[in-house]
Amino acid sequence: MLGAGIALVVRVGERTLGLIMAFGSGVLISAIAYDLVADAYRTSGGAGITAGILSGALVFFVGDELIARAGGEGRKSPQHAEGASARAIVLGTVLDGIPESIVVGLTLLSGEGLSVAVVAAVFLSNLPEAMAATTGFVAAGARPARILLLWSAVALVSATASAIGYAVLGDASSGLVAYVQAFAAGAILTMLADTMMPEAFEHGGRVAGLATTLGFVFAFGLSVAEQSV
Repeated sequence: MLGAGIALVVRVGERTLGLIMAFGSGVLISAIAYDLVADAYRTSGGAGITAGILSGALVFFVGDELIARAGGEGRKSPQHAEGASARAIVLGTVLDGIPESIVVGLTLLSGEGLSVAVVAAVFLSNLPEAMAATTGFVAAGARPARILLLWSAVALVSATASAIGYAVLGDASSGLVAYVQAFAAGAILTMLADTMMPEAFEHGGRVAGLATTLGFVFAFGLSVAEQSV
């Protein structure tokens, strides 16, 4: 909703969007490594992690392929979004966001509250996507009220996924929780490689590599700070 609101009020350059995506990609990579896979390993001792990562990657890949054929390819690009199907873009955003949202719910199960690194990663990955797609919608002539309604639906689905991650898995075995964490990690990593990082480098240029590294360092610093508190 915030990304859509920004894009409706101000025109954000594609290079800026690309660099924000690159920074968000680095944050997500760090969150995957330190808050998902590492935590899953500590929980299960390694059992089921490889299967979880691979199955998450496969499910996202198949879903993304179906959405791309329906017109949702390039949903993180303002140029592609302009001529794409609004429904496909929204479905693609939901596909991107559900694994992240489930992880947000899972972080509550530790009893230590929300992981700041995970929340920052989810925020910084979704903000430029909403901005880019909204820019495309505006260029295609969509009304602001309709655009905000679409993103409201995405926010509602994401919130529901977070609640499911917390409520349904609250009594689950440690092995199942670790598998779900690994599944989400595989899905998010595939999303980064398939949809987010290509757009980041296309629009952000070579500086996107530095922005990605800065994002990783930023999230790593948050994770270390949380563990030391």
